[in-house]
Amino acid sequence: MRRRRATATAAVLGLVATLGWAALVRGPGDADAVGALPDAPRRGAVELSDPRRAATTTDAPERLPAGARRAAIPTARAKGRPSDKARLRLRAVISGNISPKSVASSGAGYVTAQNMMYRHSVTVYDARTLALVKTIPDAVRLAKLGYPAYPGVTRGAPVEAAFSPDGRYAYVSNYSMYGAGFGPEGSDSCTPSSGYDRSFVYRIDMEGLKIDRAYRVGAVPKVVAVTPDNRYVLVTNWCTWDLSVISTKLGRQVKRIPIGRYPRGIAVSPKGNAAYVAVMGGNELVRVDLRRWTTSTVAVGAGPRAAEFHPSDRYIFVSLNAEGRVAKLDLKTGVVRSKVATGRAPRSLALSGDGRSLYVVNYESGTVTKLRTSDMTTLQTIDACYHPIGITYDRATKRVWVACYAGAIRVYNDW
Repeated sequence: MRRRRATATAAVLGLVATLGWAALVRGPGDADAVGALPDAPRRGAVELSDPRRAATTTDAPERLPAGARRAAIPTARAKGRPSDKARLRLRAVISGNISPKSVASSGAGYVTAQNMMYRHSVTVYDARTLALVKTIPDAVRLAKLGYPAYPGVTRGAPVEAAFSPDGRYAYVSNYSMYGAGFGPEGSDSCTPSSGYDRSFVYRIDMEGLKIDRAYRVGAVPKVVAVTPDNRYVLVTNWCTWDLSVISTKLGRQVKRIPIGRYPRGIAVSPKGNAAYVAVMGGNELVRVDLRRWTTSTVAVGAGPRAAEFHPSDRYIFVSLNAEGRVAKLDLKTGVVRSKVATGRAPRSLALSGDGRSLYVVNYESGTVTKLRTSDMTTLQTIDACYHPIGITYDRATKRVWVACYAGAIRVYNDW
């Protein structure tokens, strides 16, 4: 009997240890800076979806009050199901001193939220426990990072992030820079002749959780992507209408490639030979050859905003902000095989680890849609929050994180 009790207790302890934007509104702009957001509590908090659980701060791992019960932990078999057989279920709502424009999974245990100029920070969370690990201010001394022309402290405005293949570094775009040597804040309605100052991309060392490098790029940078071989960081510059290419070896921008009116999303081929850039002010993707640095175009639909490659390297999924639909482009034929309506102003996309499901945030509808990638069937549409803007999928936990622009992150289990 004692042996059985000890075995049962060990099993329970083992289980406990394992838990842890209308179509082109205001013209072609992306509504990245549309006025101040409401204040939020200063300390991060996680509201667990199970009503039996008490709210807990994210400054420490989750704690339950005496007598509270944990929700059932899915079996290994259930968690091993293909993603298109699973359904999204709310796990928690994270609040605090945040205004997330985007969220990004490192693939190595962290999820970050980029909080724009409204909070001037990047918040880092433990992907398993949802605990707030650190708030990283966007203030830097550019002179110490190789840019002596900018004295004193400069602040940024974190927009999007992408990670190196090993998850060691995060590369974060800044909408504008604030401080000595910088002019007025960027704008969503702009041209290359508008004269806005060039901005910077920060590199965050995810081991030390601090900004350790800065790279000067174009004006009002948006999406960031890292090539599979870790040689280049690609950045779309909204107001200079081009693509910055940063060499990770040289530690600086080495190319600027003209793209077109309001470039945004970037999808890099799993093979690493090409990148496709969504031209939100038009109806096309620009293909950039990452060996020869030549470009070509392919029509996809009105107002393409985000793009995601299928692991097969044959298909690209594209959110069409102006159409309210998501497209599946067949690169072998150059034809859009299907378009599906998901909601008003579909924005960011995320792909499941097995490539069988695509997740879409619908900005004006306040919903998240899950699609089956094989035939673009809608598997699920759920009410999320006011203005869901960013989304990411964490492979290890099979969780979907949704950034709500007004000041929260919603985390969903998908197993």
